[in-house]
Amino acid sequence: MTPRHTWHIISGKGGTGKTTIAGALACALATSGRRVLLCEVEGRQGIAQLFDISPLTGAEERRISRTPAGGAVYGLAIDAEDALMEYLDTFYHLSLAGKALDRFGAIDFATSIAPGLRDVLLTGKVYEAVRRKIKNRPNAYDAVVLDAPPTGRIAQFLNVHAAVAGLAKVGPIRNQADSIMRLLRSAATTVHLVTLLEDMPVTETEEAIAALRPTQIPIGTVIENMVTPTPLGQDQLQAAAAGSVILKVPGLSVKQNRALASEFAIEAGRTLQEQQRHERLTALGLPLVQIAFDHGGIDEGSIFAIAEQLTDQMSLEAA
Repeated sequence: MTPRHTWHIISGKGGTGKTTIAGALACALATSGRRVLLCEVEGRQGIAQLFDISPLTGAEERRISRTPAGGAVYGLAIDAEDALMEYLDTFYHLSLAGKALDRFGAIDFATSIAPGLRDVLLTGKVYEAVRRKIKNRPNAYDAVVLDAPPTGRIAQFLNVHAAVAGLAKVGPIRNQADSIMRLLRSAATTVHLVTLLEDMPVTETEEAIAALRPTQIPIGTVIENMVTPTPLGQDQLQAAAAGSVILKVPGLSVKQNRALASEFAIEAGRTLQEQQRHERLTALGLPLVQIAFDHGGIDEGSIFAIAEQLTDQMSLEAA
């Protein structure tokens, strides 16, 4: 079996659990003997917090987990300043000059007046890690998972052509942007969007898909996170939400049964709203994955449990 995609990009509105899903997807991809790199670019040390390890610094690619399936997950926190210094050294052999510029704050100034440059540098670092597999390098990864910026700016972040349009027409920056876009638009890449079944995250997911489609970057799966399953059918939920259900729980007074029925009506109404938002996502015509809500919180065990749900529902491998 060989992987369908090498580069998995995860985005979602803040608070939807995109970092948790990115970590779980990395674990799902790390099957027997496989090496997977999990990257972040937002400077939040979300990977370190998720896996309860010390902060990832510099260009360190540190092993952060051994998976039950026998693979290994490595972590990398990409910093724009480090990426710019590496870029200067690679293309212009200016590593010492880059350090001098850093001391004077010129790097912050450059990425402030040309914010698109920061995105090119960050995506370029991930691009380099993905390319190792293509070039059969000994430090290659079987897959790379990127915990990307939120849905509100994911299209802008990935559309590096637009980012450099007014910055460079020719030269190394433009050439690198062209190479990155070719890989982003290829079958090796896919973007997954994480959402809760709440109005704002669903709306941002719809808007992100509309913004991504013109870029020609493949969109993979919409992942509905923290879903609370229900055994009740549509008619039963509607009856409960309308307050038509009369509860007679043994041991409870009439007043207590009424209070419980009132709470049940609220929950039934919330579930109906979630189902309506699920229908909105279904209408997008993309594969949907549902991750059950874990009342016990997130730890390494729950990350592996989410990884199993992703494996069961997503086509991660192809013959």
